[in-house]
Amino acid sequence: MKALLLYNIKAGKGRIARRIARIVAIFEEHGIALQPRQISFTENPFEGAEDTELAVICGGDGTINYVVNSMFAKGIAPTLGIIPTGTANDFAAAIGMKRRMMAAARQIATGTERRVDCGEVNGSYFVNVLSFGVLTTTSQHTPDIEKHLVGKLAYIRVGARDIFTMHRIPLFARINGEEHSMDAAMFLAFNGKSAGQFRLAPDAKVDDGMLDIVILDYNNPATTIWNMMRYLMGHKSQAVHYLRSAEITLHTELHEPTDVDGQPGPTFPMSIRCLHNALKVRC
Repeated sequence: MKALLLYNIKAGKGRIARRIARIVAIFEEHGIALQPRQISFTENPFEGAEDTELAVICGGDGTINYVVNSMFAKGIAPTLGIIPTGTANDFAAAIGMKRRMMAAARQIATGTERRVDCGEVNGSYFVNVLSFGVLTTTSQHTPDIEKHLVGKLAYIRVGARDIFTMHRIPLFARINGEEHSMDAAMFLAFNGKSAGQFRLAPDAKVDDGMLDIVILDYNNPATTIWNMMRYLMGHKSQAVHYLRSAEITLHTELHEPTDVDGQPGPTFPMSIRCLHNALKVRC
């Protein structure tokens, strides 16, 4: 089996560099020879390795996103293994990966293959969530060094600052064949269940062929924040719409920044769909 260990040296507070040999040894115990390859984010990690059958990814959601997009760019479909070493690791949680690096490595080495969905938007791909609006670009604005030092608290600090930039987004959407026009404060389309470890789509499944959509209505700033906080605490609100669809089209006249798996996303208009069982994962 041709297998790569693709790792983001910055993920996991820099600990991954000291664990590479141990991870490789775990797979060798199970007859899998992993070839370590550091991800540079400037070139396709599968360059010269298009015959890869298993790609074990050490990193967070952004790293997984980069590898998946690189894979589709090459037109290849290796089985993926996820060793969660990012800050939030939402997609790893959605597929049931163990949190500790060595435990996750053993889970992959001894695991079985399953099929899961993948999101597509304007020709690029996401594994966990596409979003825009209040708090949704927090990950982009959070310095890597702060993520490494304090983890999830870094998101909370930057998110608190981002609340003051909250604004009305006049949104035109087609969901399940129905037209919607609304003033939104936040929009999320989930393949996974959570964003920044906040379980905003608890009923979502990564293998049902559907995306779970959460839309927060914009009211005035105080009311909008209150409705958002209630939803984050698990309370239902008429200001939060929860929908499910395999295909979505979105448009707004604003130059609204978007986010895919913690990275800068596409511009509007957006055409989003769920690619059912598009990814193979070993877990």
